[in-house]
Amino acid sequence: MPRESEKIPTSRVRRTATVASLAASEAVKQFGTRAANVTRGEQAAEQAMARRQLETAKQIVAALGTMKGAAMKLGQVMSFLDVGLVAEEHRDEFQRELAKLRDAAPTVSFKQMRRVIEDDLEEPIEEVFACFEQEPIAAASIGQVYRARLHDGRAVAVKVQYPGVAGAVRADLQNLEMIMRLLKRMTPGLDVKAIAEEIRERIAEELDYELEASNQRALARIFAGHPFIFVPDVVSTLSRERVLVSEFVEGVGFEELKRRSQQQRDRIGEIVFRFFAGCLYRHRQFSGDPHPGNFLLLDDGRMAFLDFGLFKRMEAHAVELELACQRAVAEGDALTLHTLLADSGFLPQPERVDPEHLLAFVGDAIWWYTTADEPVKLSPEIATAVMIESSDPRSSHFREMRHQDMRAEHLFGRRMEMLTLAVLSQLRARANWHRIAREWMYGDEPVTELGRQEAEFYGRTGVGLAG
Repeated sequence: MPRESEKIPTSRVRRTATVASLAASEAVKQFGTRAANVTRGEQAAEQAMARRQLETAKQIVAALGTMKGAAMKLGQVMSFLDVGLVAEEHRDEFQRELAKLRDAAPTVSFKQMRRVIEDDLEEPIEEVFACFEQEPIAAASIGQVYRARLHDGRAVAVKVQYPGVAGAVRADLQNLEMIMRLLKRMTPGLDVKAIAEEIRERIAEELDYELEASNQRALARIFAGHPFIFVPDVVSTLSRERVLVSEFVEGVGFEELKRRSQQQRDRIGEIVFRFFAGCLYRHRQFSGDPHPGNFLLLDDGRMAFLDFGLFKRMEAHAVELELACQRAVAEGDALTLHTLLADSGFLPQPERVDPEHLLAFVGDAIWWYTTADEPVKLSPEIATAVMIESSDPRSSHFREMRHQDMRAEHLFGRRMEMLTLAVLSQLRARANWHRIAREWMYGDEPVTELGRQEAEFYGRTGVGLAG
């Protein structure tokens, strides 16, 4: 627990120094390890690099754990996404180290958090709540969640932003320029300025809990009465810029869900896929943060989805472009895919990208739901391979990647897709993901029981594609 005198570092110089010095020292160590490898056997070299990578992971966890801004959010994402950063024999230890960011985020004293609550609500806590538990039930990158009860008897979750975190996040976002410059070297065609601006806008929006409350209300309306998806209601009269009060839900968390039977994990995985991908392709708005801490399995079998700070709404033409590209991949139509991406600005120099190579590149990123028309059991190894092939210099498609651009409008959709795959892979969920995706790609009739229940719901509510 930090002392009252401890402040969240907001100075760009201080925060940049922390990140830059870590990166510099690790670059020197990595170079030293590679140089020493020249005189070692191949096996010894691999072992030395594996140890160095694990040490690096631990140091990154320590450094990111001191920040409650955007850098820590990146660490939390890494905590459940295995992107092949460490050798197989160290993977479990690596996951445990990174999981500390997700499950044991640093807390701030209740005295400080109480001040935020009372400043925003403009009333003493006792006037607003019948009872308020001072121990947080969850800690996230920019705030903490408490359990409370209103005077009318309703149990509520109270999400409170860390004091000073807004400045910390903005300082982190200033450091985006360094990251984007490195990315530009890897992919010269990338419009890094537009992408940096999109990242800033989305993450900056997370600081506004009133906006998050609006996002949550929108999805709560869409999914009201849904057979297996539940979004808690917001108590709008008690939600402010730094305080968000919503209906309290209690359920089984991700770590326990991973230990459930294959059949149960398959069902959970299908629900997660339908929620995140379905929101984008049916409703053109979606949570950009498929984080394991953001959903719970309720006693009645429904999945409750939480946290709508990182949220994106898309124009109809942008969503249709994505669906058209998916159909082109599913049909093996390289020329159509090339034309779609060239016309929409994804290929700044279309003539330098071979259509068949492009089809292979895109297909390697989304094959699990576009071309694999059979049950696929996802795994961390599959998620790692997809991540490497779609966005890593180790990709066999790296030459093609250098001549492509990621349009800013689609950035968070790709992030959501990749992190959804990571969650499903951690669950080791199995399904014919292609047949599920065809419901929004082609308007096909559902082939699963959950799909039939959802189709009945949308038929009953009149909400479906672009609802």
